[in-house]
Amino acid sequence: MKKEFMYRGRPIEELLNMPFNQMVELLPSRARRSLKRGITEQQSKLLQNIKDAKESGQKRPVVKTHVRDMVIIPPMVGVNLSVYNGKEFVEFEVKPEMIGKYISEYAMTRKPVQHSAPGVGATRSSLFVPVK
Repeated sequence: MKKEFMYRGRPIEELLNMPFNQMVELLPSRARRSLKRGITEQQSKLLQNIKDAKESGQKRPVVKTHVRDMVIIPPMVGVNLSVYNGKEFVEFEVKPEMIGKYISEYAMTRKPVQHSAPGVGATRSSLFVPVK
């Protein structure tokens, strides 16, 4: 038996039917403050694109965006977002567990440093690098 997802004691269906102002009150303080201050033009366009993608009837709708400062809200659940990280679009599926987080948390802008062999001329000892 699969456990039903609950956000702050409420199922996802209830969150979807809840008025926006009431739903915002359930979010963490930073996200709540951001949404109470208003939604920008780009954010409203993203929400409209998500709504259109869900209505299109595709199995896995993909929405490309540059808007990284949008809080994930219940109507976004189930959509594949493709977020620009400064170099390329990083695609991920929005799951119910992501509600209240920012989109940017799922599209990292920096890679972790992976050191390898020393470069040419780094030191005298690095002149000989064995062939692996």
